[in-house]
Amino acid sequence: MALPAAALAHHGWSSYDSTKLIKATGPLKSVAWRNPHAEAKLDYQGRTWDVILAPTSRMEARGLKQDMLKDGTVATVEGYPRSDGTPEMRLERITVAGKTVELR
Repeated sequence: MALPAAALAHHGWSSYDSTKLIKATGPLKSVAWRNPHAEAKLDYQGRTWDVILAPTSRMEARGLKQDMLKDGTVATVEGYPRSDGTPEMRLERITVAGKTVELR
């Protein structure tokens, strides 16, 4: 019955509203390059949002390297907000230094 901590912390994509695409630009904060997916924070509409990226292996395979997503890096993110109003978004794509990477 014991589950790894990562499995308990992981959330399903059904908790996001895919009818409401958010596009925001700003500096990334608290970037965490880890699995099951990388994460960062971004200020948007007066709130600090948790930004859920893709698994690191997928991002690297698509040309998005860890050194491109440091704290303070200005990025444009596009993703879906959580349905329950929590300031968290699941990203579909990210643009950094003129490079757009599809994450899903």
